[in-house]
Amino acid sequence: MATNENLPPNVIKQLAKELKNLDETPPEGIKVGVNDDDFTTIFADIDGPAGTPYENGVFRMKLILSSDFPYSPPKGYFLTKIFHPNISNAGEICVNTLKKDWNPTLGLRHVLLVIRCLLIEPFPESALNEQAGKMLLENYEEYARLARLYTGIHAKPKSKLKQGAISESTTALNVADQKNTPAHKAEMKTSSVGAAPTPSTASNKGHVGPPVAYESAAVKKDGAFKAQVEKKKIDARKKSLKRL
Repeated sequence: MATNENLPPNVIKQLAKELKNLDETPPEGIKVGVNDDDFTTIFADIDGPAGTPYENGVFRMKLILSSDFPYSPPKGYFLTKIFHPNISNAGEICVNTLKKDWNPTLGLRHVLLVIRCLLIEPFPESALNEQAGKMLLENYEEYARLARLYTGIHAKPKSKLKQGAISESTTALNVADQKNTPAHKAEMKTSSVGAAPTPSTASNKGHVGPPVAYESAAVKKDGAFKAQVEKKKIDARKKSLKRL
């Protein structure tokens, strides 16, 4: 899985801009969220379109971006169980936009709108759920009944994705961008020579929260600064947990 640090700086900047735009002006019926610890996993809550068997449901999904994004399409998954021809029982989404029709110039907004449109007009010819595809073609009423049943059971409104979370997260994206600069990498190499791992560095593995900046050897000696950094880590973790 890709992380902020192995994405090119220009891609990180583009992601920051696009995610902020999605947060400030969300597409109709779609709310977007992001985990500060990994901006390559994009979460979204999609409202079931009116007049469809998915009406009144809220479907959570995620897009996973590869390390060579945007040259490779993201992979899409529904986390909410749904009865739909183009969504497998495991949640995988089959739509041409994420496969043969992918173009690096397509943005995340376009992808999310296409996926919501899939709830309005399924394509049974390319079904991942063969039962749903066959039923849609041969017995629409039974298909709609089952789709509504799944919606009523599984697609109840969840805890909302926090408003403004992505705008706050762009700060961490900028930090990650700075880490990828040659000057920062040279500084990291110099400060790490002869330095032994510290307990605080080891404990950061697997943490939930934004990337933690490395401290120089001189700064580590400053007890007051260390206390301030630890407080920021705790506050950041609390914010991140609220967003999930």
